Amino acid sequence: MGLALPRSKSVRLNGFATCLRLEAVYWKILESIAGANNCSVNAILSYVDREVHLRYGGVKNFSGLIRVVCVVHLLNPAKAS
Repeated sequence: MGLALPRSKSVRLNGFATCLRLEAVYWKILESIAGANNCSVNAILSYVDREVHLRYGGVKNFSGLIRVVCVVHLLNPAKAS
């Protein structure tokens, strides 16, 4: 049940400080993605933030987008890394 508990973390997205609230399981998945890419969780989040702004002009629910990124990584880890 602990993995379902929401956790807020301060993150820096492309130079801007913000707070991101995700369930603990998603933070673990983000750590796995970061490890596979030899970078930090903040670097992964900044990359996603930058790409969504460049391609779509932004997103209203960044937390929801990050959850989708995590699920896609689990569904297809070879392409998501």
